Amino acid sequence: MAMCPRTKQKVAIILDVSKAIFHWGFIPAILFLGFRKGADPGMPQLSIINLLWQ
Repeated sequence: MAMCPRTKQKVAIILDVSKAIFHWGFIPAILFLGFRKGADPGMPQLSIINLLWQ
């Protein structure tokens, strides 16, 4: 079953946007989840300064 060119173009645009969102959003999402959870007991407090210093 073939797709019309317009549908192919829309799928390509959606894939490009998804790729860009994943590319630019992965690391901030991981950092957000880590800071949201907080440090484990016995470990130093999490902060942006500690993250950048080490």
